[in-house]
Formats: sequence, C-alpha cells, structure tokens
Amino acid sequence: MRIDLMAGATLSAALPAQNSQPVILVFDSGLGGLTVLEQVRRARPDAAYVYAADDAAFPYGALTEDRLVARVIAVMERLLLRHAPDLVVIACNTASTLVLPALRQRFVTPFVGVVPPIKPAAALTRTRLISLLATPGTVARAYTHDLVANFAGDCAVTLVGSKNLAGYAEAEMAGEPVSDAAILAEIAPCFVEGADGARTDVVCLSCTHYPLLLPRFERLAPWPVTWIDPAPAIARRVIQLLGEMPAHALDAPPACAVFTGGAGLNPALGRSLERRGLSETVIEAMPLTLC
Repeated sequence: MRIDLMAGATLSAALPAQNSQPVILVFDSGLGGLTVLEQVRRARPDAAYVYAADDAAFPYGALTEDRLVARVIAVMERLLLRHAPDLVVIACNTASTLVLPALRQRFVTPFVGVVPPIKPAAALTRTRLISLLATPGTVARAYTHDLVANFAGDCAVTLVGSKNLAGYAEAEMAGEPVSDAAILAEIAPCFVEGADGARTDVVCLSCTHYPLLLPRFERLAPWPVTWIDPAPAIARRVIQLLGEMPAHALDAPPACAVFTGGAGLNPALGRSLERRGLSETVIEAMPLTLC
C-alpha cells in the first residue's frame, strides 16, 4: 500500500485562516521530535506549540504493530481534546508509517508525517552509495524498501538498523554520558567503500532522534558525508498547509512540553528543554495500559 506521509488533511476546512495564530502539536514517542519542532518553529515562529512525548510507551519499536496503532490513536484522542491543535506533526518514522492512515480516518485534524529521505539522498549522491540509518523496525518495514525501489533504484543503499541510537539521544538530552565508542559502533556500518574505491557519500537520518546526535556523528565519521535530516521538508509541508507567517503576527505564547509518563524527567532534561524554547513541562499521565 502506498501512503503519502507528507500529505495533510483532505478537508481544507479543518485548517485555520492563514492570518490567524495556529496551534501546532508535534508528537513523538520521546525527544526525537524536538528536531522537527525546531524547524517548524523557524518556519512559523508566531504559532502556539505543544510538544507531546509519549514517553510512557517509549520506545515504540518494542510494541507490536496492532498495539502501536491502538496506543497512538488513544493518546492522540486525548491530546486533541486537551489542546485542540490546528495541525499535528507526527515526528516519528515508526508512527508515521504505521498509524497515519488510521489517524486521518478517525480525526478531521490535519496530520503531517515524516518519511525516510531517500528521494533527496538519491538526488544528492555522486558515488551512488547511500546509507539509511534508522531503527530496526523502520529498516524492516516494506514501506522503506518500496521507497528505495521507487526513488533510489540506481543506487546501492545500505540499510542500517540501530537498536541503541534513539536511547543514546534520550540519555544525552538527560545529561547522561554516552561514549564516542558506543556511538561510532552504531554509525560505522553506514560507511561503505566499494571495490572501485567509491565511498558512501550520503546518509539518511531516518529517525528523528538522530539529528540530536548529529554533531557527534560528524566528528566521529570515518570520512565526510552529507547527512540528510527530514525535518526541514516537514517544516515546508506545514507552511504549505498553514501558510506563511502573517506580516503583523501576534507574539507566540510560551511553548509547552507534555509527557505521558515523565519517568525520565530530571533537572538536566528540564534545562535541555528550556534551551529549546519549552519553558513549561507538564505530565498528562497516559499509562501504557491505556489502550
């Protein structure tokens, strides 16, 4: 089945007037969606933002597909009732590929998803050697293989499923040390050198957690590559749906971070969130037994 993850709602009436101040909810299982939030806020700095992390169910890759769909629908239903967003960004590859069709069928609110950036990678590579760095679930999913076949058929694409990088990104945000050796072990399979001396020159970051570690990826990489973050493309799609910021926009209200569990909240994470413009953090308890 072909799914347009970057599409918005089919009901244009659900969108706010382009001269109003929209409420945008950015949703992820954890902290990875902060990389998407940053890009969307740059595009519409006047909007009101809610960042929702379903950390009570993190990591989503540990759930069966049926359980994940039920979980995201149940949590989203409560978030929509409490925050009434004009648009929701599903800033999670796993949830985007599995749950977006069900969300769009159930709710009239527009949803924008994230997709592995295979198409821009194929346009950028000169060596035709691309690596896709993702969670094991995303690497195994048929949707990912279809993307490769449709948009990078003339490239050699190495699929690298990392079990640990998302957790390392969460740990670093919470002030916990993560060694260079641990990170290098996860990204090393992305770097492929062919018999003709050609090397991987583009790596797709196909989990929204990974750009949180990008400075370390760049420093530890065996050779320079182009790292593609899908977040700017998501921000452009949001602008297509909501429009540009009006000339006389209102000042944006403080952004809020919502956690469904909150077990990982600590002072270091609170400071990290504040540096990213999330001045208020609340727990809206939604235990895993909710669905």
